[in-house]
Amino acid sequence: MVNSDATLLEFKAISLVELERVIKASKPTTCMLDPLPSRVLKDLFPTVGPVILLLMNLSFSTGIVPSNFKAAVLKPLLKKPGLDPELVRNYRPISNLPFLSKVQERIVAKQIVDYLTRNNLFEPFQSGFRNFHSTETAITRVVNDILLALDKNTSTMLVMLDLSAAFDTIDHSTLLHRLEHYVGFGGPALGWLESYLTDRTQFVLHEGAESKHCKLRFGVPQGSVLGPLLFAIYMLPLGDVIRGFGISFHCYADDTQLYIPVDSGDSAQIQKVESCLAAVKGWMSQNFLQLNSGKTELMIIGSKRDREKFEDVSLWLDGFAIPQSASVRNLGVLFDPQLCFDQHIRSITRIAFFHLRNIARIRSMLSVVDAETLIHAFVSSRLDYCNALFSGLPNSTIKSLQLVHNAAARLLTRTRKFDHITPILASLHWLPITFRSDFKVLLLTYKALHGLSPLYLKDLIIPYSPSRSLRSSGAGLLSLPKVKKKSAGQRAFSYRAPFLWNRLPSVIREADSVELFKGKLKTHLYNLAFGV
Repeated sequence: MVNSDATLLEFKAISLVELERVIKASKPTTCMLDPLPSRVLKDLFPTVGPVILLLMNLSFSTGIVPSNFKAAVLKPLLKKPGLDPELVRNYRPISNLPFLSKVQERIVAKQIVDYLTRNNLFEPFQSGFRNFHSTETAITRVVNDILLALDKNTSTMLVMLDLSAAFDTIDHSTLLHRLEHYVGFGGPALGWLESYLTDRTQFVLHEGAESKHCKLRFGVPQGSVLGPLLFAIYMLPLGDVIRGFGISFHCYADDTQLYIPVDSGDSAQIQKVESCLAAVKGWMSQNFLQLNSGKTELMIIGSKRDREKFEDVSLWLDGFAIPQSASVRNLGVLFDPQLCFDQHIRSITRIAFFHLRNIARIRSMLSVVDAETLIHAFVSSRLDYCNALFSGLPNSTIKSLQLVHNAAARLLTRTRKFDHITPILASLHWLPITFRSDFKVLLLTYKALHGLSPLYLKDLIIPYSPSRSLRSSGAGLLSLPKVKKKSAGQRAFSYRAPFLWNRLPSVIREADSVELFKGKLKTHLYNLAFGV
């Protein structure tokens, strides 16, 4: 329950300068409910800004959200490419909201996040929609824990929960009760959120046709700023349910994964997971959420020999067997039973080459700047996503990623296929794949040491304390944990971070800011990669 000292009774009034900053930072949007196009409103801010400011602050002080801020145009979005577009269940309803309503939501969201962070009211292992948290930090922690289990010759049971239309079934009275009694909202602040949830209207717009307008009696609007944050608050008690079974877990928005070390023949651990799943499903039912047993996935991660001992293992939930999967997609990363990421790398390689072929068809019409923009958007972004996981992998595993990187450099510079690639990469200042992954690990390490990352990553690295005081270079170093396997423990973030960090020159480790650190680190890695 709520910390007795933690209360949020009203949202603070903002200044004209703060309002202008939020509006300028907001991307221009197109919504048929806007009285003015957002670009025009931005241009006219010196004139209309004071009126908007008065409206916003009056809304905060009275706890009333303007009714025209509570209307939404629903646009159906296919959940995944390749799904049957004729089936309604394959679409996700995305709310297109008035520009100023999203501006107001951003102002409120910042105050809520600051309050929850200041009072430690967030679930520690919820990484969605929080400062310094991301899918990458979440995956880094989960993979670290599994690799350390593998290092001890222990397999891990990973369960990926699937919720059906989670954002759409939230019960408003339950959410308001949670806001008041779980995190300490009250007064006009609670009234404002109740007003935000009450009497919302929406209609579907598809190919120019408009449906009837209807009231939103459940759920939070997808596409809104506050929706995901309110969902995270709604889900707060779930962590305590799972913790009660001694099972590790991580959440990102409505994606929840459970994982626990298991030994072959240890039926007690399997029964513990099944009991936990039953409790989770019961809690969700009580809170108007539906756990989809048919889409919940199970994977045993371990050595081939150990996995053979689990061949017949499945989990039972409400009489439904959850079979083992050969691969699961976890926050955009394809997991395999040995956690070597070969399937994930093959997937990245295939998609990246597809995009490179498309860019090659129009390369003659593109400037170097435009071509590089496309390559970074469609190729480099995929190579760099969660690439801290690639640090420590053998070169044979990541070779295909380097081939993609090389092909992108040749396409950009119009270099022939058999010309030596190293000078080209050096001229572009593109670090090779191994150095890019090490760069990411070191960046996460720097952020963890400077309070710019989740506590669950900071907890994995320990400052080095020499047994006796030395005048030498022990300052700023990290303790290197003892692990056994190059293919497991030495790939874990808790090992890889100090291993790489301690090899950096002190002038880089002691950088005063993230940007300064990144600049010095890239120069250092560039010199190592290209022998400068």
